[in-house]
Amino acid sequence: MTLRFKRYVAIGDSSTEGLQDPDGAGGYRGWANRLAERVAQAQGGLLYANLGVRGKRSRDIREEQLGPALAMKPDFATVFAGSNDILERGFDAGKLRAELGCMMGTLVGGKAVVLTFTLPDLTGVMPIGRYLAPRVRAMNDTIREAAASTGARLIDFAAYSVGSDPRLWSEDRFHVNAEGHARIAAALAQALGLPGTDDAWQQPLPGRSARSRWTRMAESWSWYRHYLLDHFWPGSPVEGQCHPKRPRLEAVHPSDGFESQ
Repeated sequence: MTLRFKRYVAIGDSSTEGLQDPDGAGGYRGWANRLAERVAQAQGGLLYANLGVRGKRSRDIREEQLGPALAMKPDFATVFAGSNDILERGFDAGKLRAELGCMMGTLVGGKAVVLTFTLPDLTGVMPIGRYLAPRVRAMNDTIREAAASTGARLIDFAAYSVGSDPRLWSEDRFHVNAEGHARIAAALAQALGLPGTDDAWQQPLPGRSARSRWTRMAESWSWYRHYLLDHFWPGSPVEGQCHPKRPRLEAVHPSDGFESQ
């Protein structure tokens, strides 16, 4: 039996905000918006808020977003945090585990169905993927542990090789592109048991011709020049957006229209 939801609240960082999935109106759509639309289509409507803000670490999300989320009394929530934590020099998996456990546990305790997910292997996605791999594995372990201990539902993207296909990632390699966001939304929709969902999101993309070593080196150099400093230099654009895009519950209709509440 498919669950019905009245209020969906998404908390997290730039992934939840929807970066690199343009909405055509100067903002971002993202997997959370796409998921809200699918839920609304399946049940005839939904109230939805998105508190995700780029650049936020897990502690920031707990301190700034959890309280407002609880005040909306969601019966459905998504929690994704940790991708900015692993970029910190002093990354501490234990602290991340505590933050995730608090957020997921509090929302589940408030009678919300909570969804979360892991990151895929980034080794072949970005030039520093090999360096980040141990941290990604540690992050994924903490997400799995937090979900298991709180009763949150887990989609383990790390178990599917398709998530590591660079064609699902934007040029900055830190965020998935529109197709990547669509696949995340499809996976979460399947986890909710929405009508018409299947495992097509797991399927690999069609094969592509091999790139030369020089092409790969040129792409890596361009990435270092144009994107790496954006994530490690103080005051970078990644941390420039300070306000959530949907701070209040708004109605999502099957026609994908929005109406403030």
